[in-house]
Amino acid sequence: MSQPTRKRRWFTICAISASAALVAIPAGAAPGSGGTPFGARALAQLAAERGQSVGAVSPKAKADDDGGDDGNEADEIAEGADQYAEARTSPGIVAPGAYGAAWTSLTNLASTGGSWRNITNLPYNSDDPRYRDYDSNSSGGSGDVTGRMAAMAADDDGYVYAGSAGGGVWRSRSGGGHWQPISDKLPAQSTGALALDGAGRLWLGTGEATTNADAYLGSGVYVLSNPRHGTFSTRSRVGGDQLESTTIHELRFGGGKVWAATSEGVWSHSTKTLKGAWKLEFAPNPAYLPGGSLANDASAAYKNIANDIAIDPKNPSKVVLAVGWRSGDDYNGFYTKDSSGTWTRISTGFGDLPTDADNVGNVTFARSADGSRYYAIDQSPEQLNTNPDSGLEGIYVSKSGSPTGPWTKIADYKGLAADGSALTSSGYMPGVQAWYNQFLTVDPANAEHVYAGLEEVYETKDGGTNWSTVGPYWNFGFPCWSIDPTKQTGDCSPTTHSDQHGVAIGSYHGKSFVYVGNDGGVYKRPLNGSQDASGHATDWSSLNDGTIDTLQYYSVGVGKDLTYGGLSVTGGLQDNGQSILRSNDTVMGSNFGGDGGDTLTDPANGCNIAEEYVYLAIQVTQNCAINDGSWVTDPSKITSYNVAPADNATGEARFIAPITADAKNSSTWIAGGRHIWVQTNGYAIRSGSEWKSVYDLGAGRTATAVAASGGKVYAAWCGPCNNQGFARGISVGNADGTGWHDITLPATGADGTVPNRYLAGFAIDPKNADHVYLAVNGFSRHWTEGPGAGVGHVFESTDGGTTWKDISKNLPDVPTDSAVVTPNGGLAVATDLGVVYRAPGRTTWKRVGNLPAVAVLQLKLSPDGRTLYAATHGRGIYTIGVRDLR
Repeated sequence: MSQPTRKRRWFTICAISASAALVAIPAGAAPGSGGTPFGARALAQLAAERGQSVGAVSPKAKADDDGGDDGNEADEIAEGADQYAEARTSPGIVAPGAYGAAWTSLTNLASTGGSWRNITNLPYNSDDPRYRDYDSNSSGGSGDVTGRMAAMAADDDGYVYAGSAGGGVWRSRSGGGHWQPISDKLPAQSTGALALDGAGRLWLGTGEATTNADAYLGSGVYVLSNPRHGTFSTRSRVGGDQLESTTIHELRFGGGKVWAATSEGVWSHSTKTLKGAWKLEFAPNPAYLPGGSLANDASAAYKNIANDIAIDPKNPSKVVLAVGWRSGDDYNGFYTKDSSGTWTRISTGFGDLPTDADNVGNVTFARSADGSRYYAIDQSPEQLNTNPDSGLEGIYVSKSGSPTGPWTKIADYKGLAADGSALTSSGYMPGVQAWYNQFLTVDPANAEHVYAGLEEVYETKDGGTNWSTVGPYWNFGFPCWSIDPTKQTGDCSPTTHSDQHGVAIGSYHGKSFVYVGNDGGVYKRPLNGSQDASGHATDWSSLNDGTIDTLQYYSVGVGKDLTYGGLSVTGGLQDNGQSILRSNDTVMGSNFGGDGGDTLTDPANGCNIAEEYVYLAIQVTQNCAINDGSWVTDPSKITSYNVAPADNATGEARFIAPITADAKNSSTWIAGGRHIWVQTNGYAIRSGSEWKSVYDLGAGRTATAVAASGGKVYAAWCGPCNNQGFARGISVGNADGTGWHDITLPATGADGTVPNRYLAGFAIDPKNADHVYLAVNGFSRHWTEGPGAGVGHVFESTDGGTTWKDISKNLPDVPTDSAVVTPNGGLAVATDLGVVYRAPGRTTWKRVGNLPAVAVLQLKLSPDGRTLYAATHGRGIYTIGVRDLR
């Protein structure tokens, strides 16, 4: 793919999961490059480069018309992550324990009536042949998908355990599929590590450790003595509170201990008892740990990151620690104990595996069952910061079986690219996101049979001399690909979803399988499976059968299904595009690829949909984007259109930017970047030029929330948006461009006034446009060391935003994300740990139902106002009857 046509449509990364506290990653912390074409639009370009007909419209011209970002996906990932963290940490640093305290407070609230119903607990087919429109992923080969899986474990009797980024841990008793959640009672639903020990116990390290910043921290380590039948409980936590508010990258066993590689150093605990405190084995910068002299420093969250632990099977006292921040720091490196018992960095004698800080970043170890081999993947900060193609330093083996080496390099990104990678057709290389994508495991029966995960899945059966890309990124670009719906994925075999995180080897009915967890869920294949001539596996199976729902929604839209009756429900997802569920569906389809951001759906016609990618890259369709792919040869058959306003092209919008329709006029849309944009053609819009800027928020400012009713528009903004000088504000005006002005808000967030924190959402009283509610993200000054953090999360104005009153009362101190006024005048509010409700005429809040500790990012009402829809970021979409909220 030539450089000018590189676009943004690939499975992008920006994840969240509810748990106990948040790590703040600084702006600009993850430079690098990534970005490939994505979806059906890219296929037209691929077809053109193979000399196939794509009709009269140049795909390049269409892509150029789309505007938007520069296609640098790794930068998008880092920016999206930063922005999610900013909303919860600015104007300062959040102290450990904030989410734990919020969860306790929330569970102590009285509850409303009613119960939640999950409507997305059915298969979600990313290859659904009904939706092969211009921006769809359909025919890419990933099949049924769900939300991101961070860790895997499996035994030899068909039990498989999958730990999700934000939806808890799940169990299968049948070698994959027919899943059951087993960690819903925990205060953290974010998984960092899963491991089965020699006694068959399942160990869970909470807190996703992909360092993508918008992942929540955890509440420690738990152990389940009978994982085949039991469920995790708070009573099964190992040790005390030492590992609260950390992420846990790996759990390793040796010498009667369990070792934990965390965001706050390396810790150990006896495996014989759950009692007693964890022991801090090593932290490179202890002054930055909680309680240390530099604990409140802005860089504290990434000064003690540990990635993995290698224990010599022949001598468990010999341990090597892989420590370091992905973008580089002078403490990065490998550490071992010297004769005095002091941990020191290894500087020489390691062989090919680097020891200098610039080339040791995210690291994963794996050892063979017979102890004869150790393997390692190393991501290089220097590569990440300077190489536009890859951040991978290499894959290595220690043939002595000792983690101290000597190590020999057995793969680099150029070699893997030549072994059937799908990334090369797009101009990128394996390991472009090696700081985020890593797994490594060894066949228990063959020390030279290794599976490695980056963006793709790689396999070697000879210790690294030869590699095959058994799980290519997608099937786009390969000669076997076809968009023909009758062939589903063309003549290519199904592949896995991209972006690999977890792996396990287990057996079922006497057959051995490898299980991989990635941004699309869980997949398996026979451990010694088959390959085609290109080295691609022919035997992957998706295990995302709909009984496991860890889908990570940013948004939800609801409209009447005029074809089948009932309702059509759609929503934007992390790395899984846009889902669409028609009223007669038994399988959800996907009509839009990449990340799905905000969503607009016509209440009167659910096939009128506006779908955001990122940075206000908006696509509109008026037929649900139903298409059989015939647009490849006849461009007039395209049924979705790119209509991004200009802030998309200039980069002056947030990663997930706000869009809305006027509550009184669904043809009037408002979008927020640096400017407040309005267009009045509704779903008939066909070009980004139809947007009009009605107000310039000002250089350095960008909208965080917009709402409109009867022509009156509210816009919240931040700028700067990080904790270095964070500022926020509210602007109010009319959709016709008149009357715009900035509301005067106290700069310091004095008590009773709107705090100096991220303003996340508005809810306008449908009976009076001057009566509006404001949802405020972040934590109060009790947890946030920052100027003006203030107190309160929900505020009310009865004079069009001129003055505000704190109505938080007994609402837990937890980030709030969205709000909606119910038809009876009640107020429902989405938080990072569930939904709360204030009944009309009341001043106190109740908890709505009993969702697990999962973030709810958006609330919407059904067209008739009788049903409340909640977009959770880790457990799909839930509904509850409004009349039950009492």
